[in-house]
Amino acid sequence: MPTHPETRIGHVHLKVADLDRAIAFYRDVMGFDVQQRYGDQSAFLSAGGYHHHIGLNTWQSRNGPPPARGTTGLFHVAFVYPDRAALAQTLKRVVEAGVEITGAADHGVSEAIYFNDPDGNGIEIYRDRPQADWPRDATGTLAMVNDQLDIPALLAEAR
Repeated sequence: MPTHPETRIGHVHLKVADLDRAIAFYRDVMGFDVQQRYGDQSAFLSAGGYHHHIGLNTWQSRNGPPPARGTTGLFHVAFVYPDRAALAQTLKRVVEAGVEITGAADHGVSEAIYFNDPDGNGIEIYRDRPQADWPRDATGTLAMVNDQLDIPALLAEAR
């Protein structure tokens, strides 16, 4: 039996080495609000006052190294923005913070930018295009692409 179509990912918990550093990144660069903090062990951040979209914790990772390349684990967490202007504003903060952009693509269905947080966790920020605008082949099957994203044009839309 298939999963219900309204099922969604509610939140992500990330293991971090330094809680203050991680909070500063997700609050000041990504723009999330701290909802609750438990000393130097964990914090919960969200957009729009939700209880949390991101949990950060040091329970098993305090002062630990970033995940090694070539091992299993989280590839990236993706944050979807409601429109191009909101995506551009977050990208502007990321760039101004000196975060290295590791990739960017126009997938036809979405526009996405990729980078890592201070602990090496992969992040994707993106916005979906309306479903009516998604590319489809002659049979109507979704035909996603991996085209270059015009980052300067996107940044020009930052509020």
